[in-house]
Amino acid sequence: MAARLLLRSAARAAVACHSARTPALSRGMAAGGIPTDEEQATGLEKVIMKAMKQGEDPYNMMKPKHYAGSKADPHLVPSITNKRIVGCVCEEDNTAVVWFWLHEGEAQRCPSCGAHYKLVPHELPH
Repeated sequence: MAARLLLRSAARAAVACHSARTPALSRGMAAGGIPTDEEQATGLEKVIMKAMKQGEDPYNMMKPKHYAGSKADPHLVPSITNKRIVGCVCEEDNTAVVWFWLHEGEAQRCPSCGAHYKLVPHELPH
């Protein structure tokens, strides 16, 4: 008797599952596709993305250009003030960083290795 009740309830559940199938709901994005990063960006992120498209680097996020580090071709260090602290890794495999203040004006030398650095003014885009 318990087997009959169990069999009946299983049959009812199976019929209910088959009859209750509904079509899958479509999402609103499905019609137009998934928006790109440029379409979703707002505020400062949007300003940065537009500048990067034009080939500019407003916040110095990209790898800097290579300079010789000589007096004629010093490493350019952008700054929004008239001085900035600079860290120089004098040798490629060196683990110590030599820190020194770089002031506006002529190129200055690293006190340890003699590489030249020059401070250049930089304006923030906002």
